[in-house]
Amino acid sequence: MKLTISENANNWFKNELELHQGDAVRFSGKLYGKTEVHDNFSVGLRIDQPQDVLVEQTIDGVTYFIEKFDDWFFNGYDFNIEYDNQNNDIIYRFIEN
Repeated sequence: MKLTISENANNWFKNELELHQGDAVRFSGKLYGKTEVHDNFSVGLRIDQPQDVLVEQTIDGVTYFIEKFDDWFFNGYDFNIEYDNQNNDIIYRFIEN
């Protein structure tokens, strides 16, 4: 599994969440919602510190990560996060691996 955050998505996170060097953002599965590959579950995120990392990417001193506990949600997919310029929002993409 790979986690990829585009540079523009990184900038969006830094601005929206007021992130600074040394901060970390955790992605997880959460109940309710929908993704392109999950019904009744959506992507959750929170500022947190890595404990038992499955995968991570660090950009400009900010670490984005997924914990092993959340493998059930991301298993079988690479997780890409891109920026949507038209809507000033991020897009989560699950790519089969």
